[in-house]
Amino acid sequence: MTSPHPRAITAAGRLLTALLACSLLVLAVSPAHAAAPVPLADAFARAAAAHEVPRDLLVALAYSETHLDGHGGEPSADGGYGVMHLVSNPTTHTLERAAELTGLPAATLRADTAANVLGGAAVLRAHADQAGLDAAARQDLGRWYPAVAAYSGASTPAVARLYADTVYEFLGRGIKAAGVTVAPREVTADRGDHARALDLNAAAAAPDYPNGSWVAASSGNYTASSRPSSYAIDRVVIHITQGSYAGTISWFQNPSAQVSAHYVVRSSDGAVTQMVRDKDVAWHAGNWGYNTRSIGIEHEGYVTDASWYTDAMYRGSAALTRYICDKYGIPKDRAHIIGHSEVPGATHTDPGTYWNWTTYMRYVTGGGTPSWSTTVDNTTAGRFTASANWGTSSYSPQRQGADYRFAGPVAASDPAWYKAAIPSAGDYRVEVWYPADPGYNSSAPYIVAASGGNQTVYVDQRTGGGTWRTLGTFALAAGDRDVVAVSRWTAGTGLLIADAVRISRV
Repeated sequence: MTSPHPRAITAAGRLLTALLACSLLVLAVSPAHAAAPVPLADAFARAAAAHEVPRDLLVALAYSETHLDGHGGEPSADGGYGVMHLVSNPTTHTLERAAELTGLPAATLRADTAANVLGGAAVLRAHADQAGLDAAARQDLGRWYPAVAAYSGASTPAVARLYADTVYEFLGRGIKAAGVTVAPREVTADRGDHARALDLNAAAAAPDYPNGSWVAASSGNYTASSRPSSYAIDRVVIHITQGSYAGTISWFQNPSAQVSAHYVVRSSDGAVTQMVRDKDVAWHAGNWGYNTRSIGIEHEGYVTDASWYTDAMYRGSAALTRYICDKYGIPKDRAHIIGHSEVPGATHTDPGTYWNWTTYMRYVTGGGTPSWSTTVDNTTAGRFTASANWGTSSYSPQRQGADYRFAGPVAASDPAWYKAAIPSAGDYRVEVWYPADPGYNSSAPYIVAASGGNQTVYVDQRTGGGTWRTLGTFALAAGDRDVVAVSRWTAGTGLLIADAVRISRV
């Protein structure tokens, strides 16, 4: 008798494990057990084990999509359900694929969080198998990059890269939400063919807003026009995407969407992508008259989840709105800067009760400047220290100032420190500036000397350079001391870059 092929044994074992997980899940969600839902942390652990998917990667993917909020089974703007954003729309069928792989009904996958996580893990593992990841490759988080990009269902390779880069960025930052924790970790993302895709974090400048990037929406999702000569522009309409930044960009590129907005703003750092020219009529307000007269701005997140409404997003969006108002002579008041819910005949509720109009309008009108902010460059006298092992370069035009410092990775403590005089104890946003290059470090450790102890965030310096990148908000003690460092102690590959940091009171 011929022995079964080892791969067949592995596949059979994985199927048995998954079926056991499904059986336990069906038991857990039966009426008799409805009062005892599976804790989210346990759901991720079980799903990861059942489908041999890295648990932290599964969490990071879910967090990038939904901040681990299932939104009561209600779909996103592009038809995604649950914490894993299982999609069912005319062009993407992740939900149906998850049902096929797990044997669970689509209705269960939509409504039950544990089932949804199991379904997401199954789909991610299927993409890994299609990418040819064997057991050894699956142990390397970085090798999962093509599977993560495929999970996105993105419209273009550039958007797939943006999606996957976001997931890996959360792995580097760490996650703490909904009772689930992922510690910041060193990961070198193996982009493979995606390395040749356009980096949308450094894409071409937006045609109408100098601080934004440009990604065109499908021409079937807006009306070409010649505003303001064809129609006067006298309104700005504020929207919430009901989805992720990358997912929204992809959806607006999908001709079946029949919807678009002029701009999309990212939650984590306030980055702006323009998708429809100001002169053209985006289909965003659900009211033709308001479409013709307004600029629509979408903001990453969900109406029912305040965690998406960051200070960075408010500031990035307010700067855009201020620019639009100045350009077209729009009064900076609430009669002319309105929410989608305030459009006549609107059936939408965005931006919702969590949107802070007071803060937003203060930023739009030029108020709300941080009570304290400081920028420290590697050349700032008395504010930067590094050993002789750190060289100096002016190679990249993306640099901040005249030059920047560089050093190779090493398993030893040799950080480059930025010093700042923190005026009082409180919460501060920490941002970093570095030039990006394929030869720079894939997992650069930034150390923040927070009041509760040092915290490390890992940043991929191969991408997203030439702009301020937010590390996060940290509790800092008062005093004049070393606050932020770039460490050389990393398993990441490539040169480590120390250019500039910005610290602002929030």
